[in-house]
Amino acid sequence: MEVVDRHIPDQWIEQVFAAKAVAKGGIVRRAVPWVEREIGRERFICEVEGRGFHLLECAGQFIVICSDAPVKR
Repeated sequence: MEVVDRHIPDQWIEQVFAAKAVAKGGIVRRAVPWVEREIGRERFICEVEGRGFHLLECAGQFIVICSDAPVKR
């Protein structure tokens, strides 16, 4: 696995959204405190929304649904 300089938010974002699950329209999960420490909540939300994905937050986790298809509950 490639080492990412955590002081460069663009590299962190690139690594998260390079996951195989993203390409398959799957799910990416990250701990909220970790996201806030690495790039900040606002930046993460903007990146998710900019890709047309859905973002859920539950029990200290961000769950990204890597699809722009409607979500039903």
